[in-house]
Amino acid sequence: MPKKRDDTMDLKALSIEEFTEFQKTHPLSNLYQTVNYGIFMAENGYDYELIGLVKDDVILAASLILIKPIGIKCFYGYAPRGFLIDYQDEELVHIFIEKLKKYYYEKNVIFIKINPNIPVGEVNLNTYEIIPTDNYNITNLLIRNHCQKLLDNLYFEAKLPRFNAIIDTQEFDIKNIDKNTRCKIKKGLRKGLKFEKATKENINTFYTLTKDTSNGEYFYQDLFTAFERDNNIDLFLVSIDYSEFLDNSQYMYQKELERNNKLNEKLASFYSERLINTKMSSDKILLSYKSDIMEATKGINDNRKVYIAGAIAIKNNDTVTIMYSAFNKDYKRFSPNYFLYYSLIKYYQNDYKYIDLNGVVGDFTHENEYTGLNRFKLGFKPKLYEYIGELDLLIEPKSYNILLENGILAKEFNKKAN
Repeated sequence: MPKKRDDTMDLKALSIEEFTEFQKTHPLSNLYQTVNYGIFMAENGYDYELIGLVKDDVILAASLILIKPIGIKCFYGYAPRGFLIDYQDEELVHIFIEKLKKYYYEKNVIFIKINPNIPVGEVNLNTYEIIPTDNYNITNLLIRNHCQKLLDNLYFEAKLPRFNAIIDTQEFDIKNIDKNTRCKIKKGLRKGLKFEKATKENINTFYTLTKDTSNGEYFYQDLFTAFERDNNIDLFLVSIDYSEFLDNSQYMYQKELERNNKLNEKLASFYSERLINTKMSSDKILLSYKSDIMEATKGINDNRKVYIAGAIAIKNNDTVTIMYSAFNKDYKRFSPNYFLYYSLIKYYQNDYKYIDLNGVVGDFTHENEYTGLNRFKLGFKPKLYEYIGELDLLIEPKSYNILLENGILAKEFNKKAN
């Protein structure tokens, strides 16, 4: 009697080398499914395991599984942006999940949370209509295999964003981005902003920009330590070159002064309300440039170097993800975040195919608190993808329901409740 397909496959722990080799070449490869991310999360309350489905020494599917206690003497698993598997192979998915359930049942794991790296829709940036991909059937496949679909999050309630903005570097051209975004990038250039690659020793500078009360400086130190071993992480900072700021401001002031004088000459011979309004607008611009000159001069006299923005980027195969970014709100008039993201895109453009600007919210109205974030990232004209969202693979349904009814799941996962 021939063996069943699942009888020829074994679920086993993989070595770091085995998992990394498989992960690097898998179509769903992403930074969250790396050994580096597991090492980072091990510093933040999780254990981690590298699990693979193997047949004749060939890995067919794999996942980083993070393990954390929940409730009394039980655990939950988390496969961030996992599993690394061919979701179109329904039988393979079924076998992998069944073997995961058996394997982790013996370890008293109640459920495994997943949020696969699968886009199920692309958002039209003009109409905000979501155009479905061919992957919608995968949700139903997972539900048939003991996965419970959770409510789709519009904001950032889940562990990872459901909507991500991604730049195709080969298609990126500053001439094609939003006009307002383009103007703000040019403003940053005019105000003497400088983009520089920094080192781990500058983490404190970045941390002070974040004003992060939920994570200490150690959080970013741990992230850097985990990914720097493979040179997969970069830190960037933006500062003000006050000498260049002064030169640019003096040049712009002189140009506007010449224009203003010509407007005065016109007004002396011809009066119109439109001309008066133009002259008043020019007066305001002159005052703005004069203020810039004073600020730049003070910066030079004080011999200051002030950092006003920064970002941490993580590299994985052909994609760079802007993992964290921050800017000093006191310097918002310099548009440092626009200058920072544009500089990041240009820095990686020749070496990487995609740049993930990270999450936006799925509420595209102007009435939510994240409108500014959406406007900022979408101004670069990325492709905006909706991912499959969160599902819980139920291993012990009765225990899962008890955790749910007692509010333990809400306490662990509901960010608004924490």
